Amino acid sequence: MMSDFKKNIHLANRAGFGMGLQQITVFEQQSTAVLWKQYAQEHEFHPISFNTEQTNVDYTALSKLNAADKKQVQQLNRKRNIEINLNFLNEMVHSEDQLREKMAFFWHGHFASRVINANFSAHILNEIRKNALGSFRDLLFAVSKTPAMLNFLNNQQNKKDHPNENFAREVMELFTMGRGNYTESDVKEAARAFTGWSYDKDGHFLVRKKFHDSGSKTFLGKTGNFDGNAILDIILERPATARFITEKLYRFLVNEQVDQDIVDTLSKDFFDSGYDIRRLLDRVFTAAWFYDSKNVGNKIKSPVELMAGIMRMLPMEIANPENLIVYQKLLGQMLLYPPNVAGWASGKAWIDSSTLFLRMQIPQIWTGLRPLDLDAQNDDDLDMGLKQSLALAKAYKNPKISIDWAGVEAVFADRDPFELLLQQQPSFGKALRDSYAGGSRRRTIIEVMSIPEYQLC
Repeated sequence: MMSDFKKNIHLANRAGFGMGLQQITVFEQQSTAVLWKQYAQEHEFHPISFNTEQTNVDYTALSKLNAADKKQVQQLNRKRNIEINLNFLNEMVHSEDQLREKMAFFWHGHFASRVINANFSAHILNEIRKNALGSFRDLLFAVSKTPAMLNFLNNQQNKKDHPNENFAREVMELFTMGRGNYTESDVKEAARAFTGWSYDKDGHFLVRKKFHDSGSKTFLGKTGNFDGNAILDIILERPATARFITEKLYRFLVNEQVDQDIVDTLSKDFFDSGYDIRRLLDRVFTAAWFYDSKNVGNKIKSPVELMAGIMRMLPMEIANPENLIVYQKLLGQMLLYPPNVAGWASGKAWIDSSTLFLRMQIPQIWTGLRPLDLDAQNDDDLDMGLKQSLALAKAYKNPKISIDWAGVEAVFADRDPFELLLQQQPSFGKALRDSYAGGSRRRTIIEVMSIPEYQLC
C-alpha cells in the first residue's frame, strides 16, 4: 500500500509543479487529506505583468506606423513578452498557490494563442489565471472576449455578409465540444453570431454593431437572433462540452490512458455543478483511484514541468534569467508561444532522441558539471527577438546558476535521493545506488535527476 508520503509527492506533481525542498519534512509528517486542503485553499489573486515602460500605442493602427517606429514597438513587445514568460514561470516555481498556477498552465495550453502584443499576452494570461479554478463558463466567456484570442483567430475579419469562420470553429472544436458534436452548418451559423466581436484601440472588448449580423440563425438545433454570448451559452448546455473538458483534464492530471467510466461520472458531476472547476478537481484529487499505482509515475513531464520541478527542488539564483527562454525553446515548450491553436502535444510527443538527451543533461548543465552542447535555431517568430541579444546568445550555454547546496545537502543528509526524486524506481536501482555509494550527496542528487525515470511524474 502506498504511504501518505508517496501520495503527497504524487499530489504535488499533479496539483502543482512538484515537491519543493522545504516541503519534504512537511510531506513526511502530513496526511494527504490535509495536504489537499492546503492546495485547494483560496488565495488572493495577483496579476502578472511586465516592468518595462508603458507606451501609448494604438495597436489597431500598428500597420500605419513607419518602419522605424514599427521596429521599435516590436522590440519593446518582445522584451515585455520575455518578462511575462519568466514571471509566469517564477509563479510556477515559487507561488504558494500551486493549484492555480498548475491549472493556469493547463488552460494556457487549452486556450492557446500567440500574439506579438505584450499587453494582449498579459491580459489573456491573467484572465486565465484569475478564472483557472472558478467556473468554466466564466473562463470561456472571459477568454473568448480577449483581444489576444480575437486577434489570433482573426475575428476582426468576421463581418456581416463576409463571415470568417475561424474563431467559431476553434471555439467548438478545441475549446468546448470537440469534433463530432457539431456540423459545418453550425460553424457557419456561429460565425454569423460572432460577427462584430472586436476590441478598441486600448484593447477593450466591444461589439461593432455595424458589422454584426442580426438576422435569425439556427445553431445546434435552436433558432433565434443569436449573438456570440447566446452561442456560448448554447454550447455550455450540451453535456458533450463537460465531457470534452473533463476527459482532457483527466489526461493532464491523471493518465493519458482514459478510464471512460470514471470520466463519465466526473463529467456528469461537472455538468450538474454548473462547470465548477474547483469541485471537479476535488473529485479527482480525493478519489482513491487517483492514487492507484497505474496512475503514479506514468506521465512524461512537459518541458515547463521539468524545469519548474528542478527549480523547486534545487533553490537557485540565476544571473541571467532570460537564458531560461532558450531552454524552453530547445525543449519545445515556450510559454506564450504554443505551436498552433491546438496547443502543445503531450505524453510521448515530448520525447525523441535529441530532446531526451537534452532533458537528461539539464541538471548537469544547470549545476555547472557540463556545458550545453546544442545551439538554439534562429526563428524570429519563436525566439522573441533573442537573437538580437549578442550577450544572451553567448551566455545561455553556461547559465550562471548558483544553487543553495548547503541547504539542499542538509535536507538530503539522512534521506534517500531515489525515494525523494523518483516516483518510479529504476530496474537497476540497487546497482545504481551501489555505484553512488561513498560519493558526494550533491553528485548523487544530480545523477538521479539525470536518469530517465526523473522524466516521469
